[in-house]
Amino acid sequence: MNDSIHISVVIPAYRVSRHILGVISAIGPEVSSIFVVDDGCPDGSGKLVKELCPDSRVNVIFHESNCGVGGATITGYQYAIKAGADIIVKIDGDGQMNPAYINIIILPIINGLADYTKGNRFYYLEGLQNMPIARLLGNAALSFITKLSTGYWDIFDPTNGYTAIHSKIVERLTIEKIDRRYFFESDLLFRLNIIRAVVMDVPFPAKYADEESNLNIFRSIPEFTFKHLRNTLKRIFYNYFLRDFSAVSLQLILGLIAFLAGVFIGSNAWIHSIRTGVVATSGTVMLAALPTLVGIQLLLSFLAADYGNVPKIPLHKRL
Repeated sequence: MNDSIHISVVIPAYRVSRHILGVISAIGPEVSSIFVVDDGCPDGSGKLVKELCPDSRVNVIFHESNCGVGGATITGYQYAIKAGADIIVKIDGDGQMNPAYINIIILPIINGLADYTKGNRFYYLEGLQNMPIARLLGNAALSFITKLSTGYWDIFDPTNGYTAIHSKIVERLTIEKIDRRYFFESDLLFRLNIIRAVVMDVPFPAKYADEESNLNIFRSIPEFTFKHLRNTLKRIFYNYFLRDFSAVSLQLILGLIAFLAGVFIGSNAWIHSIRTGVVATSGTVMLAALPTLVGIQLLLSFLAADYGNVPKIPLHKRL
C-alpha cells in the first residue's frame, strides 16, 4: 500500500452503540483518519465513541437531528476532503462490514481501474446460505431496476453500503442533489453515471449480525419505484438526447412508437371482438403484432447499446 495515499473512513452512526467500538478497533493502520458521524443517534453512539475510543485517528461529528444515512455519509465525505483524503471508504457501524476488506475495496481505485467501488455479497455462493430467500429475490429484482436507472449494467447488490470513492469524484458530484435517506446508494450511482465515473464491484462474503434495519420495506417500495423511474428518464434524456443524439436515440423513439401503436391497435381489436362477438381477421392480428414485435426488437437493441455504454475510463485519472 502506498503510504503517501491518505485513506479516510466514514462511519454513519445511528443506533449502533453495541458494535461501533469494535468496528473502529478493527480498522487497520492503512487508514489515516476516521470520521464517525452521529446522525442524531438516540442511544448516543457518537458520545460513546468520543468518551471510550482511544484511537487518535477518530473524529466525531454530531448532527442535531437525523439526516439519514446519505446525509451522514455526505457530511463525512466533506470532512474527509478537508482533512486531505485521497480515497474515502464508507462502512456501517453495525458490525456487518469487516474493516479487514478496506485494503481490497480501495485497490481498484489505487490502481486506476475505478473511481468508485462497492461490495457485492452475492459473488460467493457459499456465503448466501444464511440469507433469507425473500432478500435474495428482492435484491435480484432491485438490482435489475437499479441497472436500468443508473446505467451500470455490470454491477449487482446496489444497496451494499461498503463503498470507496476517490475524493476528486466527490468534488465533481452535485452533492446537494443526492438523496439523503435509504435511496442514497442508488441515487449516488445515478449521479456517478451522469459524470461518467467508472464503478466496480468488489466481492465480499455475506455476513449477518444481530443488527436491526431501520428501513420500512413496504413503505419504501412505492417511494423507491418512483425514484428509480425518475432517474431512468433523467439518465436516458441526459445521455441520449441532451448530450448526444444518435442511432441509439432513434432506436428508442421508434421502438416506443411501434410498440405502443401495436398495443393500441391490438387492444382496440380485442375489445371490439369481445363486444361484437366477431373474431378479428388475420390482417388485423398482423397489423397489431408486427409493430409490437418490431418495437420490442428496437427496444432490446437500445438496451444492448446502453449496456455497451457503461463508463470504462476512470474519471479521476483524466481530471
